[in-house]
Amino acid sequence: MCGICGVIQFDAQPVRRDLLARMNDTLRHRGPDGAGYYIDGAVGLAMRRLKIIDIAGSDQPLTNEDGSVVVIFNGEIYNYRELRHLLRGRGHQFKTDGDGETIAHLYEDYGGDALKHLRGMFALALWDARARKLLLARDRFGQKPLYYCQDRNVLVFASEIKALLAHGRVPRVSRFGEDNGNALTQYLSFGYVPAPDTAFVGIKMLDAGTWLQVDLSGASKQQRYWELPRLAPPEPAARTETYIGGLRQKLEEAVKLRLVSDVPLGAFLSGGLDSSLIVALMRQHSNSPIRTFSIGFAGDDSFDETPYAEMVARHLATEHVSFRVKPEALSLLSELVWHHDQPFADSSAIPTYLVSKLTREQVTVALTGDGGDELFAGYERFYAAELMRKLRFLPAPILRGAAGLLRHLPEGTGYYDALKRARRFVRAATLGSDEAYFDLVRVFSAELLAEICPGADELSVKLNRQLSAGQPHPIARLVEANMETYLPDDLLIKADRCSMQASLEARAPFLDHELAEFAAAIPFNLKLKGARAKHILREAARGLLPQEIIERPKHGFGVPLGAWLQRDMAPVRETLLSRRARERGLLDVAVVERLITEHEAGRRDHNRQLWALLTLEEWHRQFVDGAEIGPP
Repeated sequence: MCGICGVIQFDAQPVRRDLLARMNDTLRHRGPDGAGYYIDGAVGLAMRRLKIIDIAGSDQPLTNEDGSVVVIFNGEIYNYRELRHLLRGRGHQFKTDGDGETIAHLYEDYGGDALKHLRGMFALALWDARARKLLLARDRFGQKPLYYCQDRNVLVFASEIKALLAHGRVPRVSRFGEDNGNALTQYLSFGYVPAPDTAFVGIKMLDAGTWLQVDLSGASKQQRYWELPRLAPPEPAARTETYIGGLRQKLEEAVKLRLVSDVPLGAFLSGGLDSSLIVALMRQHSNSPIRTFSIGFAGDDSFDETPYAEMVARHLATEHVSFRVKPEALSLLSELVWHHDQPFADSSAIPTYLVSKLTREQVTVALTGDGGDELFAGYERFYAAELMRKLRFLPAPILRGAAGLLRHLPEGTGYYDALKRARRFVRAATLGSDEAYFDLVRVFSAELLAEICPGADELSVKLNRQLSAGQPHPIARLVEANMETYLPDDLLIKADRCSMQASLEARAPFLDHELAEFAAAIPFNLKLKGARAKHILREAARGLLPQEIIERPKHGFGVPLGAWLQRDMAPVRETLLSRRARERGLLDVAVVERLITEHEAGRRDHNRQLWALLTLEEWHRQFVDGAEIGPP
């Protein structure tokens, strides 16, 4: 696991080593074990390394036999042993025992199609010295990030935006308020700025499953080499038994591939189905006890999953550690924003970072359950959308009346607060199907967005429609939209930043592309079967996990942020109502003050909205206001 960065200059000026070093130093947390550099005139590559495989060797940059292909990459190639065998049979000679060198030799034989042979997570830069071309690429799901900025003189790329900003030619200008409010509308709706855009003018994120090729003249072309597979529609006659054997085989293979490591390895264990199943399969392929880690939070037991994690740990005889931490959301705000580089409204970054940090004290690699809900329709919102379809017979005035009545009742901050859930469901049910689904997941409702950001339009809803087009089944269409948006732009960003912030490598077996392609072909009614989400995955877990874990409802990974904020709203007021925040002119300050007052009084749980605004303001202070970029 590493951080990478580099420059290709179109004005033929040689790249300076000190410039590369300045960019590379910002990525030290991604690779504390060493640094590497390569300069070929107007091209410069740099990387920071976290040693996982072939610790004594495989220092980057890596090359082919004659040095004409140079590679730096961030990630892991899980099928590298198979690829090395293939390439040796084709006459290639290896200088290292690791996974990265396979990329250089594959490129020699297959060019850009080499990417199709890779099974893993990666962001890479490859310099073809003969063709004088630079190739940038990301893995199929976008587990590893890659950003770039290009003008007529230079292209700069890096694993994180802060490394780009260390280059003098990359502008440090906010898009919020610069494009008629579109970026702000999207951020307040989604909780992030959807890729390929970012919060910065001129900085883009390379899309998942895509490569970008640039030559010394500045000419470039971009192409997707992999598409998310279309989900199979329901088949009423489909039987679980037809698919469960193949599913178990693919799951076991994906887990087994991710156990290769020359450093201590463990797993996150929340006590939910996905992480528990990953640990159970790890146990089957390990001769020694598996080390597992979970985290709980003081303040509200409804968010604490550690008893379930401990149940699974006892069942599987893992060496388990449960961490329990006290409220510290606001004390982590600056650090989280610094490592995300952009405003990021998902407060589950708090527990993700804390469990990563504590886990890193004992292991260097941790397997996760990320991706299970995406592949097998596990989120409650998918069933909610299906239920709304069945309630279409109810007259709209009745639904609107119920929504109006619920609006006047106070709500709590607990995870399972019934009133809060009912209000969201009934409000969404008054809308069309796609709009209803989006209303369930958005941070600021359309109504509240119009109040706090006058003149905002619904670009985010339009984007949601565009991404979900082409799938005839209405709920499968929503699952596909979720995989195109929330998975790469929220879940995987959070997983990468929070784990790498702690110099921990996180591996997600569910995001193995061969497993994903197999899962996509399973009829949809075997995933969402009535009210039972992840039906076939639950059946695949039989015999491996306790029945209580298999049938346990979905529980999101979060913290009692609402209760934490309610106890001490003073710093929230100081930040969001400060003179600096007011002078930005982005938000209606009266609405911001109302949100704070309602949350403090317990009339509404506005923790998601307040956290979104806090990260937005903190991002401006760190990345826009200051004269220099640096950690808080």
